[in-house]
Amino acid sequence: MTGGIIFLVMLIKAGMDRTGIPSLVGYLILGFCIRLADSHWGLSITGYHEILKFLAKIGLITLLFRVGLESNLRGLLGQLRRASMVWVCDVAISGLVGLVAAFYVLGFPWITSLVIAAAFTATSVGVSVAVWEGRGALNSSEGQLLLDVAEMDDISAVVIMALLFSILPMLKDGSHSTLFPMVSKTFGLFTVKLIFFGAICFLFSQFAEKKVAGFFRNLESPPDPMIVVVAIGFVIAAISDILGFSLAIGAFFAGLVFSRDPETIKMESSFLPLYDFFSPFFFIGIGLDIDPEVIGIAWGIGIVLFVAAIVSKLIADGIPVFFLSGLGSGILIGASMVPRAEIAMIIMQRGLNLGEWAVTARAFAAMVVVSAATCIISPLAVRVLLARRFQEAKSNE
Repeated sequence: MTGGIIFLVMLIKAGMDRTGIPSLVGYLILGFCIRLADSHWGLSITGYHEILKFLAKIGLITLLFRVGLESNLRGLLGQLRRASMVWVCDVAISGLVGLVAAFYVLGFPWITSLVIAAAFTATSVGVSVAVWEGRGALNSSEGQLLLDVAEMDDISAVVIMALLFSILPMLKDGSHSTLFPMVSKTFGLFTVKLIFFGAICFLFSQFAEKKVAGFFRNLESPPDPMIVVVAIGFVIAAISDILGFSLAIGAFFAGLVFSRDPETIKMESSFLPLYDFFSPFFFIGIGLDIDPEVIGIAWGIGIVLFVAAIVSKLIADGIPVFFLSGLGSGILIGASMVPRAEIAMIIMQRGLNLGEWAVTARAFAAMVVVSAATCIISPLAVRVLLARRFQEAKSNE
């Protein structure tokens, strides 16, 4: 069955690449089809769901490890002043629109609405970056601004996720009289643990990473040194999980640890086969978690959230970029920030794993619809907008 899934993944990837639709959409559908087949015909082997969930965890680690590895913190700090205004508006407005749509429009419980709001703050800019790269526009000032804001989005979404899930049990069980002290205590403990974990990662990055990576580069030829880097990333992710932050946050920090080393970055091509092999299982696992009985209801809810997802990014990113670079740039970057995929679905899946009190099955399925729809619509819109910009630039010449 695993061999059959890998075979289908390769077919889906090849097919999606030809259509311009991100492969993750096909992986989500594949996971849901496996769930349907299992529920109707009992095709899954006993215990196979546990195997898929394990592979999905490995896929999660490889996804976030790559996000961290490709983050350029030094370059980001240099552009912080320019990108911070866009980022602040992005996180604040996107989260607020998500909260309003979930709580006031759709009537979801308060906790579920907070989880959806956190998912709304994230961006899967890799979906749009492929279009920018295809047009050769990624090195433009607009392209660099897009990357800077997206990197800040990723970092803030991971931190928001960690903080939110550390206080959700308090929001569920605490009475109004004791809620604030409990949340304050939990927030304080979370901050201490995060500083401790961040300090460990920083010290390893500063004093040990280059020596360890250099030792294995001298010991073995590629791709073996990259396998050791990934193994260390697994250990860091596990430590994060033990501390209560989740595998996703640990994998992201592990990627950041190695992102400072130019020699490790050069070896990233050795990591790509591992990434291509395991990362689809994360999205297949998301599809497996969709309850077929709620998918009909989820479409209606998903359309409302889909509209909110588009409007939130167009406003949150479009308005500040309009003041920086003009209306055309604002619409272009706003459309490029619309996709919600990896981190948004990680947030939703973690909420689903807590139980119905955190994320209901229909809310989860609705956000899967949002993820798939935004990842289809956004690249198509960005392709048209970029083509129009190139035509305008040629006519001005």
